[in-house]
Amino acid sequence: MSFLIRVQLPDSPGTLGAVATALGAIGADILSVDVVERAGGVAIDDLVVELPGGRLPDVLITAAESIPGVEVDAVRPYAGLLDTHRELELVEDVAAEPGDGLAIFAAGVPRIIRSGWALIVSATADGATRLAASTAAPDVHTIALPWLPLARATVLDGEEPWVPATWRELGTELAATPLGKPDRVLLVGRPGGPMFRAAEVARLAHLAGIVAVVLPD
Repeated sequence: MSFLIRVQLPDSPGTLGAVATALGAIGADILSVDVVERAGGVAIDDLVVELPGGRLPDVLITAAESIPGVEVDAVRPYAGLLDTHRELELVEDVAAEPGDGLAIFAAGVPRIIRSGWALIVSATADGATRLAASTAAPDVHTIALPWLPLARATVLDGEEPWVPATWRELGTELAATPLGKPDRVLLVGRPGGPMFRAAEVARLAHLAGIVAVVLPD
């Protein structure tokens, strides 16, 4: 199985290599490494690793944290595509079929931002109506979103009263960004975490801003 492991580690030469060596020692094969954020001498990296059958993902945490200064934020199964041109390909797909652009964008966002699901919603007098959704998105067609309209991309508090109880029970981390206009929003969720970092939210906003140019009003 493949897993996504998010680690915090000292931003110093050799630390990531030491983590890779520790993971290799338990038979884990590193498929990709993405830098999520770097600030204050600390790096946040996402590693997609393949673990031999029969091994529990807990061994990934033990191995990574055997390196001084390394902390594991989260480990979860990963079935996304490994592609360094993910954003470009998604924009091209939307531009090729703008009439289905919302559905195409919602379906593609989770593998880029590594979220569990994505919803595109539009503000209405009765709340917010779902316009498009990814695989595994919550089965909601209307939802109360008191923070609409949304002026800029932001991390949302998953414990607020508007958050459905099932989302709270799963410890879902949430982020949202306007999609061309403040009353049309892309909402993404990560059941069980990890939390969305500032750099990830900025990446999400940038991608939404590009895609909004080719979407129909």
